[in-house]
Amino acid sequence: MKRTSVYDCSMIELDKHHHESGNITVVENNETVPFAVKRIYYLYDVPGGESRGGHAHKALHQLLIAASGSFTVTLDDGRVRRTFLLNRPYQGLLIVPGIWRTLDDFSSGSVCLVLASHRYDPEDYIYDYQEFREVKNG
Repeated sequence: MKRTSVYDCSMIELDKHHHESGNITVVENNETVPFAVKRIYYLYDVPGGESRGGHAHKALHQLLIAASGSFTVTLDDGRVRRTFLLNRPYQGLLIVPGIWRTLDDFSSGSVCLVLASHRYDPEDYIYDYQEFREVKNG
């Protein structure tokens, strides 16, 4: 796993094209996001008080976008934690590999859109926080 920190993760401002009949935001591979998108999924109907995430990736890059509503994302590199509020559909949180993430505080009707650099691979996930810390600090 690469040596990464929460400071390698950042909010990205996406192009917002305003029109009187509605706005549009465009995301393009290797331009808007610094990777080619291989997988797209979204989280929705998350019950109040529930958390999502609770894992890290060994190689996967992600861009998380609050397509609707809001939620918080807490990033942890094993030493430092940072929390971001996502609540604008023209902003995304870029998460690099080797970062533990949890998603909380979902507002009613919120939708978390996730753009990922790789297809699903169960071997890329670390679900145990202690194992994550050992890999990061080892």
